[in-house]
Amino acid sequence: MTEAAETAYADAAAAIGGFEHFQEASVEVDGVPIFYRVGGSGPPVVCLHGYPETHLMWHRVAGGLADHFTVIAPDLRGYGGSGAPPDDERHATYSKRTMARDVIAILDTLGFTEAAIVGHDRGARVAYRCALDWPERVARLSVLDVIPTSAVWSLMTRSSAVRLYHWTLLAQPAPLPEDLLAHDPDTWIANRFRRGAPDLPGWLEPEVLAAYQAAFRDPARRTASCADYRAGATIDVHHDEADRSAGRVIECPL
Repeated sequence: MTEAAETAYADAAAAIGGFEHFQEASVEVDGVPIFYRVGGSGPPVVCLHGYPETHLMWHRVAGGLADHFTVIAPDLRGYGGSGAPPDDERHATYSKRTMARDVIAILDTLGFTEAAIVGHDRGARVAYRCALDWPERVARLSVLDVIPTSAVWSLMTRSSAVRLYHWTLLAQPAPLPEDLLAHDPDTWIANRFRRGAPDLPGWLEPEVLAAYQAAFRDPARRTASCADYRAGATIDVHHDEADRSAGRVIECPL
């Protein structure tokens, strides 16, 4: 992250609260630092954010969960405080399988053999990939606001394509979407939450929006988010379809 973006993101994050008794840490996976916060005690629960958020999206519930669980809230690779490595031709670098491996590395570092995983949006795709690829490590699974990636594409209709236009836009070859996002990243991020409404919804505090915008001013994170969606249009679909063909299912409580 650029120094200016990093400072702005850190300042915005500090103003939000909700993680006062959490520790900050990171683990390197193939040279990529994966940032996370951990707090509380008890059975581990991993909370994975969506797009275009960071781990800060959990700030209202993290403290309450930490009264009963060890709460682990990472930034997915390419987002927030985690590293944003260059993409590869197959987009494996930002596949949900690779992001799931990042989650497993955090559990290994903390010494947990298994954990419950909660995922929202993109994080939910990482969460269900954890359950499929490492079933012995996922005790319970909660996925919010998603159906499998392959199903999104196969079921896309005229109305859903309009609503999910960012799926097709961000998946376009570089550097088209990156150049468009660079023009006004703050407006792009705000629009992802407004969804046509003139004012921000009441559940999104201005301080949280400011943190998301600060992180997204970094060119590497804008590029990484596009790589995330390119993976979602290619390699992630192949992984889903291979599981379906092989009859693999999620076996833990869901």
